[in-house]
Amino acid sequence: MRDLEIFEYDGVGYDPTMHYDRWRVAIANFGPHFDRDRYDYLERHLLTDEVFVLLSGRASLVTGKEFLETPLEPCKIYNVKQGAWHALLMDPDAKVLIVENHDTARENSEYYYFR
Repeated sequence: MRDLEIFEYDGVGYDPTMHYDRWRVAIANFGPHFDRDRYDYLERHLLTDEVFVLLSGRASLVTGKEFLETPLEPCKIYNVKQGAWHALLMDPDAKVLIVENHDTARENSEYYYFR
């Protein structure tokens, strides 16, 4: 059907699943990058906010260099403001929807390594 596209992603980690114009919708499933015992950096995007929606399982957002952890609740929209340090942490059963600018990349983001 040309009026409707259906996307899904069941792989490991982050997948920029759908793009349109200047934005993209991604799905994140648990992977090493999101493991609370292994994560070693915060990131911030210089050109965009980033939206997170917990679809299933357990996940949380860590924000600021103070490492404030906020557990995500299903179906609530969490908007990390442009320039805010953050990390997404997930349990193995989690699935998170992410919305951000299509051109968000390493070139317009910064990283704070703490280990």
